[in-house]
Amino acid sequence: MSHAALPAAKPQTKPLTSRAFEVVLAPDRVRVAQIRHITKAFMRLWDVPDPLADDVQLAVSELVTNAIEHGHGNVGLRMRNTGSQLSVEVTDENTAPARLRPVEDDDVCGRGLLLVAVLSKEWGVSDNGRTTWCSFLLPTRRR
Repeated sequence: MSHAALPAAKPQTKPLTSRAFEVVLAPDRVRVAQIRHITKAFMRLWDVPDPLADDVQLAVSELVTNAIEHGHGNVGLRMRNTGSQLSVEVTDENTAPARLRPVEDDDVCGRGLLLVAVLSKEWGVSDNGRTTWCSFLLPTRRR
């Protein structure tokens, strides 16, 4: 994703369609709370059930935090809702791929990707290492 840098005030959200959005933000930890609010708003707009919306919001928070702490440059978030699946992609300029690592019971950090792996249907890293993604199954709607 190539995007211009954002002003310091707020991340810029660009709706791609009614079922997708993209945000590019400066790598600053204060942005994580803003991204959680944006994600929550889209979960409501897309009528995602609360328990699943909470899982998605947590996964987005963990992936964005990892990109801010371990990545380089601006952080991009793209989410798409196909009606049956919700995909999350977080991109930064670091080519070192995100990876699960062992953690001890008393470690205070290092569980972000483990949470993403447990909450999502699947997760992975792009071949170039810059994008970490996950996907969630959306419940089928009864008619």
